[in-house]
Amino acid sequence: MLSEKEVLELLDKSYKNRITLVKILKKCGDAHIGGAFSAMDILTVLYDKVLKHDPADPKWDDRDIFILSAGHKAIALYVILQSTGYFKQDILWTYNALNTKLPMHADEKLLPGVEFPTGSLGHGLSVAAGIANAYKMDGRKNKIYVLIGDGEAAEGSVWEAALGAAKYRLDNLTIVIDVNGLQSENYTRDILPVAPFEPKYLSFGWAVRTIDGHDIAQIHKALSEAPYEVGKPTCIIANTIKGKGVDFAEDSSEYHHWAPPTDERADFAIECIKKCHELEVEKIGKNK
Repeated sequence: MLSEKEVLELLDKSYKNRITLVKILKKCGDAHIGGAFSAMDILTVLYDKVLKHDPADPKWDDRDIFILSAGHKAIALYVILQSTGYFKQDILWTYNALNTKLPMHADEKLLPGVEFPTGSLGHGLSVAAGIANAYKMDGRKNKIYVLIGDGEAAEGSVWEAALGAAKYRLDNLTIVIDVNGLQSENYTRDILPVAPFEPKYLSFGWAVRTIDGHDIAQIHKALSEAPYEVGKPTCIIANTIKGKGVDFAEDSSEYHHWAPPTDERADFAIECIKKCHELEVEKIGKNK
């Protein structure tokens, strides 16, 4: 269980990561910010407190594996990897430039810390389940984590992998579904509704927990306690807000992908993030 000090420290890191992301946009152009912001708290907690990894040895045999199945959120992963020591900050300012190590979708051949290239949606869980099964067969204790989007969950390959993971009793596998309710053009419920997730994954044979994907303590508890049941893969349904932290971008498909913002708009977004951070800190104080 995290102390209040630890929660506040993680919250501070997460909002600093959001500010860094906007600074990248200000310098480099455009990115998929909506999902990057909805997933930022989850990724911050995962890499800071839960995932077993070593930036000095990215291919360490005993590391846990994280796969960002929702590959268009790669800019959030880049910020996390840099903040945890995988590469120098100056590389961030080459985002999506010619010959960069940080293309719009991550590539494991270019950047330490990236385990698998994703971008075409729906494949991350299949890859993760394959790794988890291989590790089980080899008797290895590494854990496998995957982040998928709720819109991405409409892909048939996600459900095939979910069935297979339950069949092979992959309790070393944890997926987090970032349920921000939006896709590139509209609400997920209006494009192809896939919710509710909990009864579906329970019926498939998974252990399931639903959390507030912006509550640091809940995120940590859910991730650190997996697996919840021996012989069952774990599904964490994280209810989030697309664009979380930038009030004018929140719950808006318009900011699924943000074309190059003006300096003035980017600076305003940073002020919004700072204000949201203050409100989240106040909320923790009120909940004592």
